[in-house]
Amino acid sequence: MENGTKKWGGGVHGQDLETPSNITIKGILSLLMASIDTNDKRRVISLGMGDPSAYSCFHTTAVAEDAVVDTLSSQKFNGYAPTVGLPQTRTAIAEYLSCNLPYKLSPDDVYVTAGCTQAIDVALSILAHPAANILLPRPGFPIYELCAAFRQLDVRHFDLLPEKGWEVDLHAIEALADNNTVAMVIINPGNPCGNVYSYQHLNKIAETAKKLKILVIADEVYGHLAFGAKPFVPMGVFGSVVPVLTLGSLSKRWIVPGWRLGWFVTSDPTSVFKNPQIVERIKKYFDICGAPATFIQAAVPRILEQTQVSFFMKTINILKQTSDICCDRIKEIPCITYPYKPEGSMVVMVKLNLSLLKDISDDIDFCFKLAKEESVIILPGQAVGLKNWLRITFAIEPSSLEEALGRVKSFCKMHSNQQNRYQATNNQPLN
Repeated sequence: MENGTKKWGGGVHGQDLETPSNITIKGILSLLMASIDTNDKRRVISLGMGDPSAYSCFHTTAVAEDAVVDTLSSQKFNGYAPTVGLPQTRTAIAEYLSCNLPYKLSPDDVYVTAGCTQAIDVALSILAHPAANILLPRPGFPIYELCAAFRQLDVRHFDLLPEKGWEVDLHAIEALADNNTVAMVIINPGNPCGNVYSYQHLNKIAETAKKLKILVIADEVYGHLAFGAKPFVPMGVFGSVVPVLTLGSLSKRWIVPGWRLGWFVTSDPTSVFKNPQIVERIKKYFDICGAPATFIQAAVPRILEQTQVSFFMKTINILKQTSDICCDRIKEIPCITYPYKPEGSMVVMVKLNLSLLKDISDDIDFCFKLAKEESVIILPGQAVGLKNWLRITFAIEPSSLEEALGRVKSFCKMHSNQQNRYQATNNQPLN
């Protein structure tokens, strides 16, 4: 660290940038893309961005496409929508989320946002006040740190425990919280870890938050994308225990991240968020930031009501297949290991063993050199809070995933200390 900045990419670029907590994933990935060797004729394969729509095996349902086309061509939705969202959109989202809850949400509990990112910003903005702090998971999603910095909201990190399936360290939560703590963030299914929390663990989280008198921000942008032994359980199930702000979107489950349609929902049957002052504060914030495109909002009721279960199952099956491929190929690469096989979302965290590599200083150096030498993009762990880890996205075509991890294997072999020792001992050139 020099003057609060870090040189990303070492000798490859060496730009002085802000610390990882203040730079977006897209910003980091763009720097990695810029380091690609233009003389390399192989295609660039990115295992860094969670956008499955780039691959033909992941495609949204015709219901969603037709709904948007029809609302646009109707010419009924070219004007402004209410800043909190169209009434029919709020009603549809409330009914969709209520299907998995022990109580029924009201349309007034739902605010339509421009993707989950705006929902995150809204949540942190309405909670921010002088001296307030928020508890964020490590590893986590860096947009939270960025939004908190803009809102002058102090951040305190609690660890996720890889040896326990990336569960929350609840003892750390209790040690970190004080009278100025406003909330804790739970991402389930997990980004960047690929974990899915059990009902029992979520219940413990709710009880801990109740004890500390803080609310839970439940980031469920990967909601229902679970393909392991544990089913997805919404945090809102525990809304009677502790107030929950549920954040989500169409982007991952419907494979339409570019549509920017999300939601901010007060999952709160005990009506803590029904306080008129709180409701007015939320509405005023939405008056400032506005809502997504009206014709996309108008398509939401049809999208939520008419999408067939078979569409969701196809996505789940592909993610299960590609996660298996990812883990199988990682087992063939000695210098990286995964502590816990992913059970959901589209990503997995893997540990980098630098002792098995030569001329690689850390995870950032690894990723820049990998991009330059093999035209493969992987996100360094420091971008999500863990040094010398890597985040790998497996939501891509199986053949592309196989090829990319094959290149990673070759890269690690070329930089292997063991290979160097073998060469020195046997006086043989590297293959």
